[in-house]
Amino acid sequence: MTNYYIGFDCGTMGTKVAIYADDSNLVAEAYRPHKIDFPKPGWAEMDPDQFYRCVVDGIKECVTTSGIDPKQVRGISCSGIVCGFVPIDENWDPTRPYICFLDTRAKKEAEEVANLDEKPWYDEAGNAEPGAYMPPMFMKWLLTHEQENMGRAKSVVHGAHYVLGRLGELSGKDAFTDWAHASGWIIGFDARKRQWSDRQFDALNIPRELIPKMNKPWDVVGELSPRQAEACGLVAGIPLVTGAGDVMQSNLGSGVIDIGMSSDVAGTASIFTFVAPDFKREVTDQKAILNSMGTLEDQYVYWSFIPAGGLSLRWFRDEVLMREGDEEIFKELDQMAAKVPLGSEMSLFFPYLQGRSNPSWPEASASFIGMHGSNNAGTMWRSMMESIAFEYLSWVSLMRGVGIDLEEVIGTGGGSKSKIWNQIKADVLDAPYTTLKRTEGAVLGNAVVAAYGVGDIPDIPSTIKQWLERKETFQPNAENTAAYRRVFEQREKILNGPLREVMRELGALHDA
Repeated sequence: MTNYYIGFDCGTMGTKVAIYADDSNLVAEAYRPHKIDFPKPGWAEMDPDQFYRCVVDGIKECVTTSGIDPKQVRGISCSGIVCGFVPIDENWDPTRPYICFLDTRAKKEAEEVANLDEKPWYDEAGNAEPGAYMPPMFMKWLLTHEQENMGRAKSVVHGAHYVLGRLGELSGKDAFTDWAHASGWIIGFDARKRQWSDRQFDALNIPRELIPKMNKPWDVVGELSPRQAEACGLVAGIPLVTGAGDVMQSNLGSGVIDIGMSSDVAGTASIFTFVAPDFKREVTDQKAILNSMGTLEDQYVYWSFIPAGGLSLRWFRDEVLMREGDEEIFKELDQMAAKVPLGSEMSLFFPYLQGRSNPSWPEASASFIGMHGSNNAGTMWRSMMESIAFEYLSWVSLMRGVGIDLEEVIGTGGGSKSKIWNQIKADVLDAPYTTLKRTEGAVLGNAVVAAYGVGDIPDIPSTIKQWLERKETFQPNAENTAAYRRVFEQREKILNGPLREVMRELGALHDA
């Protein structure tokens, strides 16, 4: 009899649900887009029940289309946005909307934390610089500005865990997270102990009772309730497995688990990761790279991200070209970009539609410079793709500066379907860039974690390696790499010189 496992990933732009058989076969998948609300400049919120509806609808669709026997589903696990949370009351009901990493309202709180005399997260979490996008800063802002909402809160939970709790009909006292999701807080945890730090929360002046308990990713937190089973088209009693953060599960589901490997999660937020055996202050002290706990117990993940990386491309399609929902236009734009010379004729884009996170720079804004009448949409499109690669290079250069090099980059997410973008990244980073035959990423990792959590597989790494196979590798071109390095050096001078001051003044006008 075949066993099945369900994984769901509550990302920024949408929720993906998938069912896997125990032989690794993907038997069904479903996707539901999300709506993000931007109530004020720099604010970004979501309806937490949107996550729940997307998951339930997605599971029901997958069960129906696959035709599997629901009694053969052995476990359900999840992943989701790591930098964000929703406060819940004692009944697991939200007390306000979900707030995520695209939100930069807590700039003042981040500045205050940065100026504290005691900074225990330097050594315990391995992270140096507070940023407005971090959940502890949201927490401080909410405790000050929304005292009624926070007064009703029993705890806070991540988006995917909000859904898992609803599926199990848990109560607020059962609030939980895992060490990989908790890494998205950036500070507040002890990375080597893989546990929350009371010392850090005392320094941050955040009530410890609002913080959920820390689980291992494969811990079972409850069972699918009869009412939720009926809504999903499943049977009651299926174990619900904690899961882990989307960045870490994307790594896991892409086979990026060996030391020296890196990943490019080319999604709404463009995320770049490095797998390491431990973390060093000499890396994170540079304030552009974050340390986190990987899904597995024996690894750490250095990472940095561009909040509106892939979102910039979607914004260009939807708001500039006014072709919302048109997936085919991406191919057209890639073809146009292929005709544009390397460096986009020095037309530079800075992808900061929602600020810059690594290093923290919330007042940064997006801009094109160096545009001429001879430029067209292809020029702008190539410039946008190159801008993401240049941001990655700024982080890779820091890593190489302390002796950590790239052996291989695994590309995942929707952006990895673009061959021209993959080659640009290989050339800019001077590293092989590989895509996989299977691109499910986090949901695949979730299925494996579910299988391990219910005791159906002996270990996670060997199972992942059995399930994955490489598709195509883009090798760097030495001549292109040298040319890109010259463009990058000029870009850095502009970015860290006059442009920085202009963005600061524009940010002040926004806040006025």
